[in-house]
Amino acid sequence: MTKKSTSAKISADKKNKEVKPGAIEFDNQKVYLLEEGIELTKKLSKTKFDASVEAHFRLGIDAKKGDQQIRTAVSLPHGTGKTIKVAAFVSPEKEKEVKAAGADFVGSEDLIAEIKKTEKTDFQVAVAEPAMMRHLAKIAKILGTRGLMPSPKNETVTPNPAKAVEELKKGKISFKNDDTGNIHVIIGKVSFDDKKLIENFTVLIDTIKKVKPAKAKGVYIRNISISSSMGPGIKIVVPK
Repeated sequence: MTKKSTSAKISADKKNKEVKPGAIEFDNQKVYLLEEGIELTKKLSKTKFDASVEAHFRLGIDAKKGDQQIRTAVSLPHGTGKTIKVAAFVSPEKEKEVKAAGADFVGSEDLIAEIKKTEKTDFQVAVAEPAMMRHLAKIAKILGTRGLMPSPKNETVTPNPAKAVEELKKGKISFKNDDTGNIHVIIGKVSFDDKKLIENFTVLIDTIKKVKPAKAKGVYIRNISISSSMGPGIKIVVPK
């Protein structure tokens, strides 16, 4: 190694570990154990609000191939700490039970007509009975472009919409890979104690392992990082 390259390496290493006075030291090249990473993520969060804690997975899948797409749902034992609004597209006979389960917007063709007219979707998740899907075609473009179209793959198209609404309100989330084969999921808030964040993360990664596409080759979970909202990414050891 030349003198110039040696100096460059020392400079880079110094930059990686350099911290300001009073700052919390961490090495952005180091791979931490989950417990260490959770602790660091919380300490490095400097927002005035209760920031979300996010888990990021780089997967060994070909995101361009349909048979390697990942889209599923998981019930986090401690929820995400976020309050979500749920719309339920159901037959009149089931409106009462989905309202009791906590649905924020409930209706059938009347709700569909309102969304078609106003194009307003003040909800984060939509649930539908199978029989309602043909009616949802009228607003498929509105829902689809906003990631709100119900789907059997994430269990939001179901003959038991009340149960689906109840689970969503308790912390069930849907997720899918992006165009680069990565997955990004909120696993809680900085205010959560470490144990809750660890348990949520464990359930999430177990789910990701279970839905590994049969045709995915090589290393499946290539790397993992966690971070708080606006916080630095902290590399985490990939569990075996």
